[in-house]
Amino acid sequence: MGNADTKLHFRKAVIQLTTKTQPVEATDDAFWDQFWVDSSTTIQDVFALVPAAEIRAVREESPSNLATLCYKAVERLVQAADSGCPSEKQRQIVLNCVRLLTRILPYIFEDADWRGFFWSTVPGAGRAGDEARPLAESLLLAIADLLFCPDFTAQSHKKSSADAAEDIQSIDSCEYIWEAGVGFAQTPPLNYVHDINRTELLKLLLTCFSEAMYLPPSSERKNLNPWVSFFCSTENRHALPLFTSLLNVVCAYDPVGYGFPYNHLLFSDQRELLVEQAVQILIVTLEQEAGSAAGAALQSAGPENLFVNYLSRIHREEDLSFILKGLARLLNNPLVQTYLPRSTKKIQFHQELLILFWKFCDFNKKFLFFVLKSSDVLDMLVPILFNLNDARADQSRVGLMHIGVFILLLLSGERNFGVRLNKPFTLRVPMDIPVFTGTHADLLIVIFHKIVTSGHQRLHPLFDCLLTVIVNISPYLKSLSMVAANKLLHLLEAFSTPWFLFSSPQNHHLVFFLLEVFNNIIQYQFDGNCNLVYAIIRKRNVFHQLANLPSDMASIQKALQRKKKSGISRTNSIETVSMEGSRPAVPAEPGTLKASLEATPGIDKITEKAQVSEDGTMVAVPHSDSPQATADCSAAAGGSDTDSSCAPPPSVTCVSQVLSWKVKLPLQTIMRLLQVLVPQVEKICIDKGLTDESEILKFLQHGTLVGLLPVPHPILIRKYQANAGTAMWFRTYMWGVIYLRNVDPPIWYDTDIRLFEIQRI
Repeated sequence: MGNADTKLHFRKAVIQLTTKTQPVEATDDAFWDQFWVDSSTTIQDVFALVPAAEIRAVREESPSNLATLCYKAVERLVQAADSGCPSEKQRQIVLNCVRLLTRILPYIFEDADWRGFFWSTVPGAGRAGDEARPLAESLLLAIADLLFCPDFTAQSHKKSSADAAEDIQSIDSCEYIWEAGVGFAQTPPLNYVHDINRTELLKLLLTCFSEAMYLPPSSERKNLNPWVSFFCSTENRHALPLFTSLLNVVCAYDPVGYGFPYNHLLFSDQRELLVEQAVQILIVTLEQEAGSAAGAALQSAGPENLFVNYLSRIHREEDLSFILKGLARLLNNPLVQTYLPRSTKKIQFHQELLILFWKFCDFNKKFLFFVLKSSDVLDMLVPILFNLNDARADQSRVGLMHIGVFILLLLSGERNFGVRLNKPFTLRVPMDIPVFTGTHADLLIVIFHKIVTSGHQRLHPLFDCLLTVIVNISPYLKSLSMVAANKLLHLLEAFSTPWFLFSSPQNHHLVFFLLEVFNNIIQYQFDGNCNLVYAIIRKRNVFHQLANLPSDMASIQKALQRKKKSGISRTNSIETVSMEGSRPAVPAEPGTLKASLEATPGIDKITEKAQVSEDGTMVAVPHSDSPQATADCSAAAGGSDTDSSCAPPPSVTCVSQVLSWKVKLPLQTIMRLLQVLVPQVEKICIDKGLTDESEILKFLQHGTLVGLLPVPHPILIRKYQANAGTAMWFRTYMWGVIYLRNVDPPIWYDTDIRLFEIQRI
């Protein structure tokens, strides 16, 4: 009954606030205390009892009352941070203020006239002797203090209850880090109440940072998020222990726990809720474009981001191992199969983990090299491929597809990644791909083929990226399986049909990438790749047709009239039995919410070419007018880079463009291989009456092309390169994920978000 009374009391206070036409004095504590002193409402209660319409009404009709409510709530938090919350009543006041501010802040941000309010100075809101601080700074510093408050959010170091309470202003918060791991050896005892309180404070912190959602997307924006900038600056004395606490809590978390079946159905896991908020805070605070001109410009505009600084300096092997193993454990969690259905917990924050892994690889090169120096990288690869395969038909998960492919593009720029992929793939993972015997490289190729042939239309812009990954790893692939070899040939067959080549001015790039893959393997890994050589011989007519591709206007017109409805041929890709326990990839349920994304820059904008020299080092290749950067005739032709459903009318421009890339098709190595091996294979088949593939493969296995092929070309790697366009894409994707993942309570639902649009499928 008591809880119903406090809800009623709280609701009455809200109604009074919305109906008062005269400003209420800040000194009227009896009125303001109704919102936090006498009630114990949950955050869900606060969202239900403070409707959006009423917040907006106060904002428009009684602005001074809304301003006073905010500053009085911040004042309470500052007082609590100063005192250290020694009593249960004070802790409850803190939580009530936190919940109320979490509810109100989005409505402050959505109104441009109010956005500067928290950055104005309000007399009496800050600490004593600190009058000039803007309200936002006072709030952020209070949250930081409260996150290391003994007996509230941290384990007390008091020996007994008789000892004096610890002075929160003088404690060294590095001794109160929440979890063992990087830079901290002790494991504090698990305390669910502390976890709940930390989670609520982090939710408010995330809401503070979310001002970015209310600004329209712009890659030109030079101003950093002021909330993040201040919080991650030297002004925050807890920056290092908080960064360490967030990172350790995430990387130490084991969702399976002791492994009792169905334990997640019996107990609520407060640690999981904390981990979700922690990883979201981490990815938001680590937003800075690494290594790019845009990043340098943004960084010079504000104070140094200490979170980025700390992340970039982690270097001890045991720390790097702890982070990698923690991320891999969590990302592999949904892949864990048991014989009892739904008996183990499945985490839902894999997208945030992928963004965090991306940021680690991007900001900390020691971490990237550590990931690649052993086959541990495959513990990250398999869950990424699992997610790509699972999400390929679901329009609401286009962002997940992009982040997965971008990570693989980043990794593929390093030689060690290609080398590691030669390890045999032996795991039992529930993916709807054909059962095969082969390596991790085979797995990657089979799944990329699935994405191209059975993903939805919005994935077309990713085709360049997918094939660039295969090009980058191809010089190091020692032995492709027959399944993977046939998939690559099927892609070439699909991409090299005249109607597809002519239907968009960019489509020929895909053929160039595949030919580069075949050339790399033939020139550098011929000995172990009899399966691919055999597949090339079997499909030799595809290469002959490419060499003799008609490029006159009449032929182009005829090919386009024959154009099929679908962008990619599904023929010859009938699948065999899929892996045990797998389910087919399915589209999103009708009504599923998704966040819109910015367009991704083209592959030539997000990669830079590097040539591998004889000693294995990479030398940057200057930009040139290669076939990948031929003149764009889409404006003249009315076509688009990604949409092959509207064929451009052939014109003299397009004919000349076709001619310009046709003469550069790198077919010499493959044609020489066919010229040498086809007669030999035909002769053996006739002489020995062979009809068995295995005998032909045995012959090819022991064959050689030494001295018969053109001089090997230099290996060309396309390394990921950050720019303002990719930074903007990541910002919209990250905040879209955070918006959709925070539904209980729905912090930003039905507010005027401008960074992206929320759409129903």
